[in-house]
Amino acid sequence: MFPEIIDTRPLRNWVDDGLEWVVVNWGDGLEAAASPLLTLLLWIEHLLLATPWWLIILLLTGLAYLASRRLQLAALVCFSLVFLGVMGLWEDSIKTTALMLTATLTAIATSIPVGIAMARWRWLRNIVTPVLDLMQTLPSFVYLIPAVMIFGPGKVPALLATIIYASPPLVRLTDLGIRLVDPDVMEASRAFGASPRQRLFGVQIPLAMPTILAGINQTTMMALAMVVIASMIGAGGLGYQVLQGIGRLEVSRGLFAGLGIVVLAIIFDRVTQAFGRQLQERIGLQDTRT
Repeated sequence: MFPEIIDTRPLRNWVDDGLEWVVVNWGDGLEAAASPLLTLLLWIEHLLLATPWWLIILLLTGLAYLASRRLQLAALVCFSLVFLGVMGLWEDSIKTTALMLTATLTAIATSIPVGIAMARWRWLRNIVTPVLDLMQTLPSFVYLIPAVMIFGPGKVPALLATIIYASPPLVRLTDLGIRLVDPDVMEASRAFGASPRQRLFGVQIPLAMPTILAGINQTTMMALAMVVIASMIGAGGLGYQVLQGIGRLEVSRGLFAGLGIVVLAIIFDRVTQAFGRQLQERIGLQDTRT
C-alpha cells in the first residue's frame, strides 16, 4: 500500500465547495448562456422531425451523389436510411443526428478560429495544446459531473460534453492545415500586395480546406461516439435505446440501435470524405493549370 504522504481531503473539499459555489452563484447565468445552444438543438430536431422521411432520404442521397459523383455512394446512403426506417429507428436517428449536427456546428464555429489563431501565434499554441490534450484524454464522465450539477440532467450537459469531446481534432487540423500552406505561395501573395486578411481568406484557408474538412470529419465521428454516454443524462436518441437494451438485457434493442449508430457514422463519414477528395482534386487542377 502506498504511504499517505499528504491528506488530500482538504483539496477535495475545496474543489467540491468551489463547484457548489459556482452552481449557487453562477448557475442561472450559465444556464442563460447555454440557452442558445439548446434553442439551436431543438430547432434542428423539430425541423428534421417535421420534414417528411422521403424528402430527407432524397436530399441526403442527392448530397452523396453531388459529393462523390458516384452512384454507389448514393445507393449506399439511400439503403442505409431506408434501413433506419424499416427497423423503427427513424425518430431516434433524427434526434441523434440533431445532437451531432448541433455539436458539430458549434465546434466548427469555435474550433476553426482557435486553430487559425494557434497557427499565427506560437505562444497561444503552447497554451492551447495542453488544454486540447486534456480534453481528449480526460474521461467524459469527469466533466459530465459538473455539467449535470450546473444544468441538471437533460440535453444541455449532453451537448456540452459532446462539444468538449469532439472539438480538439478540428482545432489541431485547422492549425496544421494553415501552417502547412506552401511558404512560396505566401511569399507570392505578399509580393502582390495582399493584406494579412486577404492572405488568410484568399490563400491560407482555401489551401488548408482539405485538412480542415478532415478535421470536420473527425469531429463528426467523435460526436457520434458520444451518443451512448450522452443518453445517460437525458439526451435520448439511439444511445438511449442502447442504454435500455443494457438495462433490460434486450440484445436485439441494443444491437439494432448500435447498428443505427454505425449507419449514421458511415453516411456522414463517406459524404464528408467525398467532399474532401473533391476539393483536393479541384485544388490540384488549379495548381496544374498555374
